[in-house]
Amino acid sequence: MPATAEAVRAFRERLALPGLIDVHTHFMPERVLAKVWDHFDAVGPLTGVAWPITYRHEEEERVALLRDFGVIAFTSMLYPHKPAMAAWLNSWAADFAARTPDCLHTATFFPEDGVAAYVRQAVEGGARVFKAHLQVGGYDPNDERLDPVWGLLAEAGIPIVVHCGSGPVPGPYTGPGPVGRLLARHPRLPLVVAHMGMPEYADFLDLADRYREVRLDTTMAFTDFAERLTGFPAGDRGRLADLGDRILLGTDFPNIPYPYEHQLDALDRLGLGDDWLRAVCHDNAARLFGLRGPGPA
Repeated sequence: MPATAEAVRAFRERLALPGLIDVHTHFMPERVLAKVWDHFDAVGPLTGVAWPITYRHEEEERVALLRDFGVIAFTSMLYPHKPAMAAWLNSWAADFAARTPDCLHTATFFPEDGVAAYVRQAVEGGARVFKAHLQVGGYDPNDERLDPVWGLLAEAGIPIVVHCGSGPVPGPYTGPGPVGRLLARHPRLPLVVAHMGMPEYADFLDLADRYREVRLDTTMAFTDFAERLTGFPAGDRGRLADLGDRILLGTDFPNIPYPYEHQLDALDRLGLGDDWLRAVCHDNAARLFGLRGPGPA
């Protein structure tokens, strides 16, 4: 898609960025990803809006596309929907990170017996970011089996990208309540709220105001697609500037129903300035993950 690559390159060059750091991209075992794509193919009846996958390509081509876009570090967000799945996903993700040096080694977990042991194993194996999906997993982040996991990750300072907002469809433990209770018990937890907490934007901004280690990723937020579903409140736009050092670029690549550059355009048209864009698209994540120069070394 040369037009996309050219558009993203122009965005980077205008901001004099060494590259983009995208903290919310999905790579997972092919049969798991196929089921995720089947879900998005069927999500239209739930949301009333069709969700075509723009980058439905083989893994090698998807990695090449991100590199062509100038993404110098990205993640392999993956997540279980049932017990006895997370450890296997972590094994796959460790192998993917080993053969994909620009991917930040990603891991996940589920409230189940043995979770603390395999999370510790992932941390000791070099995991740099975790993914928790409260909507798909359908679990309470305050499940007592997860207490040692949250404590370990808080102590290690390893970020956890958590889908905890109620978009596109609410779950039994989505919304600010469960995560708010979690943060009250683990206030130093480096939690990254996926999708800016869509649609409970203001509530999750409140949590970021309250807890210094809470960040938010931009995944799908502010795009035309998301604005049709649930618009970001205009009155809270100034809060994005106030929290400009704790907002991270995320896109949901490849599972997005529009070209990659549209996420960047959506951020640009917020009108918060080039310094804000540089921080969001590179500097904040580089500082969080200790990245120096190109790639996650």
